[in-house]
Amino acid sequence: MSAKFSDNILLDAIRHLEQRRSQGARYLRVESDLLKEWPSEESRKQNPESSIQDPASVPSLPSSKSPMNPQRRAEFESLRDRALVCRKCPHLVRFRKQVVFGVGNPNAELMFVGEAPGADEDAQGEPFVGRAGQLLTKMIQTMGFQRSEVYIGNVLKCRPNVDTSAGNRKPTPEEMETCVPWLKEQIRLIEPRVLVALGDVAIKGLIPSLKEGITRLRGRWMEFEGIPLMPTFHPAYLLHNPSPVIKRQCWEDLLAALEKLRKPISEKQRGYFRSALPGGA
Repeated sequence: MSAKFSDNILLDAIRHLEQRRSQGARYLRVESDLLKEWPSEESRKQNPESSIQDPASVPSLPSSKSPMNPQRRAEFESLRDRALVCRKCPHLVRFRKQVVFGVGNPNAELMFVGEAPGADEDAQGEPFVGRAGQLLTKMIQTMGFQRSEVYIGNVLKCRPNVDTSAGNRKPTPEEMETCVPWLKEQIRLIEPRVLVALGDVAIKGLIPSLKEGITRLRGRWMEFEGIPLMPTFHPAYLLHNPSPVIKRQCWEDLLAALEKLRKPISEKQRGYFRSALPGGA
């Protein structure tokens, strides 16, 4: 591993730890097998055109949005304070450790929407911090953003209650209907230029009238209250189905989001997983 790559990892780690400390976290869970399913450094060296490469080598993308004005930022903080004490779903309140409001830049150009917190997210109070979250972070970095530069939220702010700490379940339609106004208000205040819905629950939470599943919906531009919306696979699906074809399809959806944002895309970025598709080089 090069010294430059090591320095970039260290700087990203420092920024993340400082952000977590500012949010009140005192302990972080570390997993020894993080991103085991994503290509290793050795496999990237052996087959550089078929895997996501070192995210640290992707240049950071400048934002074209104007700074959030103080009034809107105050509204956003007020929304967060109210959401953190929400008790609209007594059965979820009874089992949750904390409300998982969202994380990132409230003035982001790009916003990701997931389905609901899992056990790790419920414990830490932040969305996408488990294995799927680590993969999402790597995907975001490979697009040219830092995790702190985008915004990440969920359809549900509380973990759907389960009998054990190990399992997760999908939100019910009633839970989604009750909780999605928080998400809609987040989107209204953030005003992202592009939304990315991660998985079937996320896209159905935003557009309940949709009948098709995510495998048919992904890659098709939609619209949510005037904002371009791209559905794609949830990172957890990529971990359970590590097919290069599936990874390439997801990556194409993220490339489309970059194009919609009018961000520069390198040939290296366009080439990731390309050989996995029929006719790929």
